[in-house]
Amino acid sequence: MQSKIGLYFGSFNPIHIGHMAIANYLVEYTPLKQIWFVVSPQNPLKTKKSLLNEHHRLALVREAIGDDHRFVASDFEFHLPRPSYTVTTLAYLSEKYPAKEFALIMGEDNLKSIHKWKNYEQILSNYDCYIYPRIESPEQAPAEAYTTLPENLLLRIKPTKAPIIEISSTQIRQGLSEGKDLRHFLPPGVARAIDQGGYYK
Repeated sequence: MQSKIGLYFGSFNPIHIGHMAIANYLVEYTPLKQIWFVVSPQNPLKTKKSLLNEHHRLALVREAIGDDHRFVASDFEFHLPRPSYTVTTLAYLSEKYPAKEFALIMGEDNLKSIHKWKNYEQILSNYDCYIYPRIESPEQAPAEAYTTLPENLLLRIKPTKAPIIEISSTQIRQGLSEGKDLRHFLPPGVARAIDQGGYYK
């Protein structure tokens, strides 16, 4: 029987307790046996001051995970051509680990725009997508684009009741830059590493 791995893509800039709570829920309440945090590399064509170096972000993810074997910090996309497309990463992972079955983890907001992704039909034809809920912004009209997906692709969509934790990395970076003490928004090892590294100041 194949081991089912959930791929949680993100910049994790920085990883926070919201990310960890979602991953914890999915590994305990769905068929996923392990969650891989796939850290997105920095796009070399863009200079973004707020985006911490990819190796520092990977190190923070490792701090967050600690010795919890349900989770893995992955730098796989660091070694792929850029920009990295999800469909390409999935193909490489499936080829490299043929004994593992991969699934995607994404927020409801990302699902609603999945029709804009490169080769999204190929993704949804071959991989399950575990969806965690998000709160709609009051100014947003309810987006229901994903309900227009063909029925055979909708079969791959797996909605979950993961907790809605509306903490954002943007909010944390802003707070840290203002000198606020946000230690309880972050896993303890991450808070220490950010403080010691002077990140986001």
